[in-house]
Amino acid sequence: MEGGKNRRIALRGFISKNGLQPTQMIVLGFLLLIIIGSLLLSLPAAASDGNATNYVDALFTAVTSVCVTGLTVVSTADHWSFFGQVIILLLVQVGGLGIVTAVMIFLMAFHRRIGLKNRILIQTAYGWNSMQGVSKLLLRIVAGTLIVELTGALCYMLVLVPEYGLAGIWQSVFLSVSAFCNAGMDVIGNTSLAGYVGNVWMNLITMILIILGGLGFLVWWELLALTKERWKSKTPFHILWNKTTLHTKIVLSATVVFILAGAVIVFTFEYGNPDTLGVLNFPQKLLAALFQSVTTRTAGFYTISQAALEDSTSAFCMLLMFIGGSPGGTAGGVKTVTISMLFFAVMATIKGQDETRVFHRSISDNNVKKGLTIILLSTSIWAVMTMLLLHLERVDLMTMCYETASAIGTVGLSKDLTPLLHTSGKLIICLMMYLGRIGPITMATAFLSRNQKEDMVGYPEENIMLG
Repeated sequence: MEGGKNRRIALRGFISKNGLQPTQMIVLGFLLLIIIGSLLLSLPAAASDGNATNYVDALFTAVTSVCVTGLTVVSTADHWSFFGQVIILLLVQVGGLGIVTAVMIFLMAFHRRIGLKNRILIQTAYGWNSMQGVSKLLLRIVAGTLIVELTGALCYMLVLVPEYGLAGIWQSVFLSVSAFCNAGMDVIGNTSLAGYVGNVWMNLITMILIILGGLGFLVWWELLALTKERWKSKTPFHILWNKTTLHTKIVLSATVVFILAGAVIVFTFEYGNPDTLGVLNFPQKLLAALFQSVTTRTAGFYTISQAALEDSTSAFCMLLMFIGGSPGGTAGGVKTVTISMLFFAVMATIKGQDETRVFHRSISDNNVKKGLTIILLSTSIWAVMTMLLLHLERVDLMTMCYETASAIGTVGLSKDLTPLLHTSGKLIICLMMYLGRIGPITMATAFLSRNQKEDMVGYPEENIMLG
């Protein structure tokens, strides 16, 4: 085990000496895609009125698309032409899957061999523990994505085609891709899915797509493998659960807990609010509360007004937005696994345990340190950018905090502030969306490149006062 870890470190060291590190390639790849997208969206053909779009607005739209956020400064449905909407959808798809996957699939399409450098790049992007079977992994990711998105589009068509005619086909495709990629953008209108607040089918399909995209691709494959084993051998569920990896156990458990807890709290806080749940009947209140809980996990669609939420609900939703989805998927945030791991680390400290224990497994101190670093850096970026925007824009604290939490978590929910920002404010939000999309990946992998000479030096250990 230790030998394999040392080999991976040595291979990354070799790559860093012969070019960019994997993390740097991911960061620059997203940046290049944003630049290309912004130039295309600034063309007259991309706007519905045939006039060139202000470059800052085109850049903002490219960033929010690639970073699968959903905050917008112009109407996706009205401002952009069909060409512009296609560009946005392609940016969302590539941004959701990841620039690494898109490039590797392109190389494979032209029968290019995936070499050692590219294998390590993929391993870094997805947190994959092995460099074997990379081509198969990529093909399964793309095939699984297309199957889920196509199924989602067909399900949406059952509602949107009867309502909008042939235009409903494009609306369904766009909505399905956007929901699976957790982008929160649509071309139906300017009120997201508020018009379908009581439509069980539209809510259900959207929530399923959001959750599937946020689980992470590696969790998919493990669940499929366990399902096949259950089908063939009739293995009891508790045995299958015991065979499940720790990562998948944490992802599934945390996903259920956060969604249910979020729904209960939103339902409780907003029950009597006449501008949100108050005007709905009881079943619709439950459905809308559940949808709000799911969409805060970096999806960005809404069925109830975000500007009208109680401050207590807004504060709780910011927490959910900051947490986000799970690693290796299309969602943003600091990730459910990170938060769960740190929770168990705190509990271990309180209990006086020397190691972090979860599901009869222990988590390394190195993982806990990375988790703490992710939380600290993400929180610091959010706090600094929020203070800067408060100084520049002069709006109330809750509205600004909600907007910036949505940006750093790549969520897309808004209290209608983003379109009103000045140019400087828009650029700061762009930076936050970009850091939110690549930040967790960069933070989690930056520590893999270590100075091996320094690691060989030991220093005396000494306790310091805490608390």
